[in-house]
Amino acid sequence: MKTHLRLALLGLLWLATTPAEAARTTRPLVDGWRFQRADPADAQAMDLDDGAWAAVSLPHSFNTMDGETGGTYYRGAAWYRRTLDIAPVARRRFLEFDAATLAADVWVNGRFAGRHEGGYARFRMDVTALLEPGRNLLAVRVDNGKRPHIAPLGGDFTVFGGLIRPVRLVETDAAHLELLDHGGPGLSFDIEALEPARARLRLQVQWRNDGRRVAERRLRLTLQDAQGRRVAQQVQLVRLQPGGTDTVSAQLDVAQPHLWQGVKDPYLYRLSAELLDGAEVADAVQLPVGLRRFAVDPERGFLLNGKPYPLYGVNYFHAGRPGRGVAVGPAEIDEDMRLLMDLGLTGLRLVHYQHPAYTYDRADELGLVLWTEIPLNSAMEESPAFRENLHGQLRELVRQNRHHASVAVWGVGNEVYRSDEPIRALLADLHALSKQEDPSRLTSYAHCCAPDDHPMAMATDLASYNRYWGWYDGQFSDIGPWADQLHARLPTKPIGLGEYGAGASAIQQEDPPRRPEPGGRWHPEQYQALFHEAYAAQLEKRPYLWGRFIWLGFDHAAANRHEGDTTGRNDKGLVTYDRRLLKDAYHLMRAWWQSAPVLHLTSPRLARRPAGPVTIKAYSNARRARLELNGHTLGTADVVDRIAVWPAVDLPPGRARLRVTDDRGSSDEVEWEMLASGIVPPNDVHPQIPDAAR
Repeated sequence: MKTHLRLALLGLLWLATTPAEAARTTRPLVDGWRFQRADPADAQAMDLDDGAWAAVSLPHSFNTMDGETGGTYYRGAAWYRRTLDIAPVARRRFLEFDAATLAADVWVNGRFAGRHEGGYARFRMDVTALLEPGRNLLAVRVDNGKRPHIAPLGGDFTVFGGLIRPVRLVETDAAHLELLDHGGPGLSFDIEALEPARARLRLQVQWRNDGRRVAERRLRLTLQDAQGRRVAQQVQLVRLQPGGTDTVSAQLDVAQPHLWQGVKDPYLYRLSAELLDGAEVADAVQLPVGLRRFAVDPERGFLLNGKPYPLYGVNYFHAGRPGRGVAVGPAEIDEDMRLLMDLGLTGLRLVHYQHPAYTYDRADELGLVLWTEIPLNSAMEESPAFRENLHGQLRELVRQNRHHASVAVWGVGNEVYRSDEPIRALLADLHALSKQEDPSRLTSYAHCCAPDDHPMAMATDLASYNRYWGWYDGQFSDIGPWADQLHARLPTKPIGLGEYGAGASAIQQEDPPRRPEPGGRWHPEQYQALFHEAYAAQLEKRPYLWGRFIWLGFDHAAANRHEGDTTGRNDKGLVTYDRRLLKDAYHLMRAWWQSAPVLHLTSPRLARRPAGPVTIKAYSNARRARLELNGHTLGTADVVDRIAVWPAVDLPPGRARLRVTDDRGSSDEVEWEMLASGIVPPNDVHPQIPDAAR
């Protein structure tokens, strides 16, 4: 009995002392949707019979069949409808969409609520005046058709249409923290000072009074450490006229700040802003806070908190999955993050549009440094409407994500295939807007198709290049001399690699591989591994590169591609689209980037091959490795540039059990069937590979 009483008292104490959000309620609108991939007239009408429409749950895309198989896929309008029960309580009510590709028109009870243009950012609509007590009808027309004023106008990826991320109903008090600032949280902060003894945060809190009376509230701002202990707090009285909005400034000082140190120590504080009506919390928002400084030096590369912090990783193109496209959730993002963290990387480039909020949250928690960008990709329009759409998408990207410790770089575009004055002016304009929105971070543009010192490449703080020598043209060995020559020509400009990579099918095997045709159907896994072997060794010797990002972390859907083993797929990922198979290049990069022991025998999927001399390779971050064949030692090899090589090992017909061990105690093994002369092995299929061999 005493135990129960003590637990109850502790629960009441927790409720009294922990910042609460009880006054703001969030209701997920996941199930109960009716869907039709068509554009019927008056589909928003209350009396429309949608009984024959498909029943779907969110997130949902209407291109999961045709958007992953190559060729033309449906780009046009589709409709979603569902009912919504509303309690007869005087509240402000907002619809919150995490993304709707590419444009969304929203109706409530047959009345138009608003339109949003841009497919990958959160947006909200105040629907208080449109809702009624009891049952209501919500209708959404989503259109992923190409429109000349909505970015992206091009790009090497499928534009999956639909309500691809969650939708919610948010209810608040009449006086509440701002919900209509480009999808942002209504709370932002800048790190004004960051010294070993003290940090200072400058806060901006937006709030609104949608009531009919003057609102008088106390604004309580609290910073807690990772253990939930209060380290700073300020309370002030605020007052607002009916229908008014206001921005309140404040300052919080933190003694002996614990820094956010990337993957080494991703320490996060928690910041809350609460509007108090008497003793009650009328509205509240909480944000993670990482105390850190980013900078880039043309000679030393990326700097975190004033010290060199080598920045390397992959391009991450959403957590798409077969049969779902980009309509995925936290479980898929978590699986991706486990695979990416096992690589040992320090950063990600989030391409080519704003990613789900959960991705940024996880990057904060894991210590990953992010480059994130707007969807100015391949093409542009010379129109005020297109410019304004890009401005809107950039404001959404910044205001929704500027509180994230992980975000270091705002990307203003990628590979626009023109180099004239309009694109130069547009990039300069987007850079200026980025600085206006957030002076504390860097900007970049991913440049590909004009001279390296073209004004396009110089328009942002960082010069970033997409280079594929040894795949589309040139040789593997070109990358190092190119970087040195460019660095010498631009000694004061930070330069980095936004993309580099090669295609690979995990079921197409050839050792040694012929050089593939990039647009051809033969992309052997071994060639991608050779590409990254050469690039990794050269890039590691050039610390002046501010960052380097492999294209691509995971294969992704690209309806325009007809190459490799699967139509409609970009196969440059280190991991297959379904996440089942880790390609050899994945293990190579683990050997370069991971501090934990790594040892991997290459070509495990080429399990049937001709007998005779074979070059055997293992990827390792040890110093030496030893090879055994069928239990007999063949010799020890030094690990050079993360590779141990045993050349021309004669493997007779029959089973070859290969086992490799290193001086750190790690081991790996494969079993091959060596075929007698005249037998041609099938090299475009593979057996089921157990997890341990992946």
